[in-house]
Amino acid sequence: MTESLATDPHLATPSGKPRARALGIPFGGRPGRWNAITDVPGLEVGYVTLIDGSDVRTGVTAIHPRGKDQPGSPVAAGFHNQNGNGEMTGASWIQESGTFAGPVVITNTHAVGVGHAGIVAWTHRHHPDLTRAWLMPVAAETWDGYLNDINGHHVDESHVVAALESARGGGPVEEGSVGGGTGMNCYAFKGGSGTASRLVGYAGRDYTVGAFVQANFGDRHELALAGVPLGEALADDNPMAEHFSAPPGAGSVITIVATDVPLLPDQCRAFARRVTIGLARTGTAGSHFSGDLFLAFSTANQGAFPPSAAALYPSPEHLSQLEFLPWGHIDPFYEAVVQAVEEAVANALVANEDMIGRDGHRTPALPRDRVRDLIARARPGAAS
Repeated sequence: MTESLATDPHLATPSGKPRARALGIPFGGRPGRWNAITDVPGLEVGYVTLIDGSDVRTGVTAIHPRGKDQPGSPVAAGFHNQNGNGEMTGASWIQESGTFAGPVVITNTHAVGVGHAGIVAWTHRHHPDLTRAWLMPVAAETWDGYLNDINGHHVDESHVVAALESARGGGPVEEGSVGGGTGMNCYAFKGGSGTASRLVGYAGRDYTVGAFVQANFGDRHELALAGVPLGEALADDNPMAEHFSAPPGAGSVITIVATDVPLLPDQCRAFARRVTIGLARTGTAGSHFSGDLFLAFSTANQGAFPPSAAALYPSPEHLSQLEFLPWGHIDPFYEAVVQAVEEAVANALVANEDMIGRDGHRTPALPRDRVRDLIARARPGAAS
């Protein structure tokens, strides 16, 4: 790895794994300093990665919208269900109130309840005043049962708490087979955790839109990057196709979109709907057997939404106020969502290596050199 690749956070992860831009893949928009969801001020991400023996390939991802010190301050939020063969707890309250409070946890399908319980345990340990009322934790999942012993209960409450406590902000984020994405597959290549961000200038300042994906979706033939169809050219070495009798493309994708631009809850829902376009740019048509669930939130307007604990301590009657982006100026932010999601998926694919897991099942990594060459031929001058 060259020195520039090793030191440029747009080209490499903290551990030195290449990111999509290291292959010369062109992306639109203006990325933030880290090109990660942690470019949103105050937001923190943490991981616990579980790789043990031949059967354990799983983990936990934790996201604190306002940081670990402010889990009781709700954010404006919106949820979109592109395909419901999956789970994100707390979605009913998000749809009802347009808000949620506390951290988000992403893990494997059979550990989503553990993720929910772990959020309660962490909150009660560090913020017991909040658990005197009630919590509506947001825990989401994708299926890692091809590589991981998903029925072995390898994720427990302590792992969720550890991921929440390890979270950090204001810096780069590791990608690939880490956290909840450890055992995941994308387009029948090794997938997992990916992130990206975009800056949008508005009213004299830059706002940030960040995306995080747990990418576990897509059929091999669908794959496209930077508008270049790659699936047919990379159709070889596909052990998953030989293993599954169910329709290909199953697995799921969870996407979290965060921003510091002031938004109404309906505008957050509109951001969440734009995730579908970013995913589609990578080729997927959306599988019936894939849970494609998206959450978008704004960290602006702090204090405008009362926490659940406030129900125990009623305040005098009053009116709250919100600042929000005028609808007529929202399009550049939609574009930022699409661009960040597209690049986050590409990063999850590129920052990976082959993995062998449960029962000897193998998932190949995206062949980076072949991808670089295919994009260079299709888009002369784009890749180098």
